[in-house]
Amino acid sequence: MKNTPKSTTDFTKITAILGDYFEGLYHADVEQLTAIFHPHSQLIAPGNRRSVKKWLTDVASRDVPAKLHQPFNFEILAIDVVQDQAMAKVKCPLFDFNYIDFLGLLKEDGQWRIISKMYTDIKDKT
Repeated sequence: MKNTPKSTTDFTKITAILGDYFEGLYHADVEQLTAIFHPHSQLIAPGNRRSVKKWLTDVASRDVPAKLHQPFNFEILAIDVVQDQAMAKVKCPLFDFNYIDFLGLLKEDGQWRIISKMYTDIKDKT
């Protein structure tokens, strides 16, 4: 399917949000993360459920990857946009974890924001 100018613009905006997400995680920048998450977002992992408010508190209290000089190896693996909704699959290596996140985004009132985050650590556990 050919991208229309509107979908290209949406794709660009979503890509920018993912860049902000990576930077926010790397620098533990709660203000930057707050700007891209919907206030009713949920974060879900096997055996773990958190509100975005709780997660942001956790981010603010943890070590900062940038200050630990950890490598910045975040990566966009896929983005699928359908009108006013999108799903992004991203790779987020942080600390001793190798997270794969599925980020659900919605466009409301002309603004894209992350509404859900499912994540898991895919590091070899053997």
